Amino acid sequence: MPLDPADRPHMARAIELAERGLYSTRPNPRVGAVLVRNGKVIGEGWHRVAGGAHAEVEAIRAAGDLTRGATCYVSLEPCNHQGKTGACAAALIEAGVARVVYGQEDPNPQVSGRGLESLRRAAVAVDGPLLEPQARRLNPGFNKRMSTGLPFVRLKLAMSLDGRTADSSGNSFWITSSMARAHGQRLRARSCAVITGWKTVVQDKARLTLRPAEFGLQDENLDSRQPLRVLLDSRNSAPRDEPFFQADGPILVANIERDGQEGQTEHRHFAERDGRVCLAELLAELGARECNEVLVEAGAELSAAFLRMGLVDELQIYVAPKLMGSDARPLFDLPLKIMDAALPLRFVEMHPIGRDLRITAVPETE
Repeated sequence: MPLDPADRPHMARAIELAERGLYSTRPNPRVGAVLVRNGKVIGEGWHRVAGGAHAEVEAIRAAGDLTRGATCYVSLEPCNHQGKTGACAAALIEAGVARVVYGQEDPNPQVSGRGLESLRRAAVAVDGPLLEPQARRLNPGFNKRMSTGLPFVRLKLAMSLDGRTADSSGNSFWITSSMARAHGQRLRARSCAVITGWKTVVQDKARLTLRPAEFGLQDENLDSRQPLRVLLDSRNSAPRDEPFFQADGPILVANIERDGQEGQTEHRHFAERDGRVCLAELLAELGARECNEVLVEAGAELSAAFLRMGLVDELQIYVAPKLMGSDARPLFDLPLKIMDAALPLRFVEMHPIGRDLRITAVPETE
């Protein structure tokens, strides 16, 4: 049967459920599902953690014996392959579901339409995509990695209204408010990896770990694992007694000199580009490690390098209502001599956050 206006609120609910897995499903996609029979919701589910039940299976369990003849609304095409859990398409067929409405086709080459086709072969009606832009926004990293092999790169920045990040001595504590910093913690929590440079680790004494108490998530909505912390340290300049190395969680030191392992710290040799680690090769490695979303929290030099090479998918900029003056340090080490050399951005969202402003921007493409 064709899509009907009555389908939209159920898909919207499936997408809302999927958002509960924002901080817990990595490297899997965030997925929500709603089962409806005779116009009434009989079961809901969402994918909570990698290795756990998928959204469709959770919804089937919640519905019990009522699934025969029902419609399943799912934000992402049901999988049809055996991984750590069984195939969701097969589970829907076995449960007697009569119709499936999907939000987005799965970009995973192992699925990519095959789940929908297996449902059709079993005489299950399939409709969609429905609310596809909203469904796709759930999983920017998974979508990109499955289509390109590379993670979605988000650049996080905090600055004063006049574009400064620290005073002339390098002190940056604190430019933005606690509410803005809490939102930054959420960006870390949804990321598979956090990238920084050795100067940030040495000068700011940055740990770049998750601090769950600062953003108030329920325990069941947060992956207890720390994201992989990636340190770009081409010549192993950062002393090993820095707080960065003392904090819990896996660390990857990207350099151009050696490979090795020191406790939780892995040293990995990468190709050299202009005397430094090749950023494109690093991102390819993170994609191979199933990193979906990567957060760059770095200084002016490294942040500018990611931008210049066209490796940034999104910028999250927190702007504080203060002026720090011309002697303070700039947001980017990005000397541009003429207007035509400017790097164009497009604003996507602007939201007040406490006393600050959060700007979401993306590089403008021709």
